[in-house]
Amino acid sequence: MTESKLQIIPLGGLGEFGMNCLAIRYKDDIIVIDAGLMFPESELLGVDVVVPDITWLVENKEKVRGILLSHGHEDHIGGLPWILSELNVPVYGTEFTLAYVEGKLEEHKMLDDTELIEMVPGGKFSLGPFTIEPIRVTHSMVDCVALAIDTPVGVIVHTGDFKIDLSPPDGKAFDLHRFAEYGKRGVLLLMQDSTNVDRHGYTPSEWAVKPHLDEIFARTRKKLFFSCFSSSTYRIRIAMDLAFRHNRKVAIVGRSMIESSEVAQDLGYLDIPNGLLIHPGQIADHDPENVMVLISGTQGEPMSALSRAAVDNHKHARIAPGDTVLLSSRIIPGNEKSIYRVIDHLYRRDAEVILDDGESGLIHVSGHASQEEQRLMINLLRPKFFIPIHGDYRHLKKHAELAQNMGVVDLAMVIESGDVIDVSPDDIRKTGTVTAGRVCIDSGSAGDIVEDLVIRDRRHLSEDGFVIPILTINKLSGKVERQPEIFSRGFVGGDTALLETARTVVSTTLENSSAEEKADYGVIKEKIRIDLKRYIQKNTSRRPLIMPVILEI
Repeated sequence: MTESKLQIIPLGGLGEFGMNCLAIRYKDDIIVIDAGLMFPESELLGVDVVVPDITWLVENKEKVRGILLSHGHEDHIGGLPWILSELNVPVYGTEFTLAYVEGKLEEHKMLDDTELIEMVPGGKFSLGPFTIEPIRVTHSMVDCVALAIDTPVGVIVHTGDFKIDLSPPDGKAFDLHRFAEYGKRGVLLLMQDSTNVDRHGYTPSEWAVKPHLDEIFARTRKKLFFSCFSSSTYRIRIAMDLAFRHNRKVAIVGRSMIESSEVAQDLGYLDIPNGLLIHPGQIADHDPENVMVLISGTQGEPMSALSRAAVDNHKHARIAPGDTVLLSSRIIPGNEKSIYRVIDHLYRRDAEVILDDGESGLIHVSGHASQEEQRLMINLLRPKFFIPIHGDYRHLKKHAELAQNMGVVDLAMVIESGDVIDVSPDDIRKTGTVTAGRVCIDSGSAGDIVEDLVIRDRRHLSEDGFVIPILTINKLSGKVERQPEIFSRGFVGGDTALLETARTVVSTTLENSSAEEKADYGVIKEKIRIDLKRYIQKNTSRRPLIMPVILEI
């Protein structure tokens, strides 16, 4: 590389949503911003998560000085276990972000081997030739920062995910003043969140949802099931405040919701009045009009607490006729089918369902800046060069046009993951590419990387074969007409005893499933697959491909 130039090398998150990871290099020093993952599309069968290909970072591992995290969402921190398994470098984040990271690393047994260093908004620190200042921004999550990085060629600013909220529920407002100071000093390059570039105007404050939520609390006569993203600490706080005001006890249901609430409470972002919380097992001990259930599962995940409650298969969360289920979240593209499946089940329970459909009143606001906020940031910082980040190519292209048309920046450049951009005080240009792409991860293990999906499937089938449980269900009555049959190829040879017991496992799963679950083929297939996988793995230590098939007659 040219000695006097800075290099910007995105490894994920540009040209796609999720998997955010960007490297900045000057001579022999590299810093990395974010280490995210993305969840696989439906066609990536057997894959749990997708992380960025960090081949280039591994090739230059002795030059990497640290990983800087803008905030704690999965698309910014979820890839850490896999990246840290290749790069043993310090990780920098705010207090709340590091609390999330600790849980993730502990789950992968990596916490003791990783150096975690807290960043404080306004507190500068140096890594090699870079001086970094985290700047407070607001988002749908708490304790988020942009990064102003003083480099030998000039100041660059990476916004992370942001919106401009001057009165967030925690009182820690977006730091417009500090951005303006950097604008007066001079900014060489701005890299800005593109997520909401399609939206005109301003994104409302988190407080904007409270009036309509207050109305819903006031008119709800039975139990209120409140569901939002578990990382939406502001929304959880508003829900708890309203529950207290309307004399409702709060039961928290769902692993992710419990963990997030505990972290927020420990760090002072949730101030829960004494006596407000009850154990989920105590829900039935209180009158329905005096209970709110804070429950996870807004995206219709098959085994989430809300999905199980919707088919009356949750130990504590029982939805009765007349109860209200409020989904205070947006529908993430691709999840429509699973979400509406859950909503169908809720209507079968005679529940009132309120979702963010644009007609129910404001019950959810985005965490990302709309066009006017993006323009405001560009005007405050007045950068010489501009690169849009975080989004599909169409978002990046539109964002670059928005910036260029303002007449503030000299050049707005659209780049994608893998591009190498050289930046000098007077010039910015693409000079090459590095290896970039997706790495598929299976089974939640930091070591089980799927280099190629087809090769993985062939290896999987050649080693463990496949098992096909076949169920025959009467289309009209929903009843199972005969005993399940199980066929296998390439698996356990002629061990008929094991397959016979496997039939019993499937039968038991069916017996323990409600009529609604049996009628929902997606749910019943997943239940059978999980139970059969657990049985086979325990008895054979093998992991065959299990593909339940349902025949309708």
